[in-house]
Amino acid sequence: MNAPDDSGPDPKNTGRNNIWVQVGRYSQLALVLPCATIVGWLLGTALDHWLNTSWISIVGLLLGSAAGLIEVIRTVQRDTK
Repeated sequence: MNAPDDSGPDPKNTGRNNIWVQVGRYSQLALVLPCATIVGWLLGTALDHWLNTSWISIVGLLLGSAAGLIEVIRTVQRDTK
């Protein structure tokens, strides 16, 4: 008779089941989209000042928003598997 091996890690405290890991992942979702949007806008504004234009900040805003949205979608897809 083999006794069950209880020396392994507790499944409640590893990987996806750990509550703090889940809190970290979902708080990331709340921060990624606005941060990416702001970074895109700031980079576009800096390029506007450097190149003496007025339209690149809007492109940076759109690209930052798209990058943040793509990252949110990737994170949600990874967590739902």
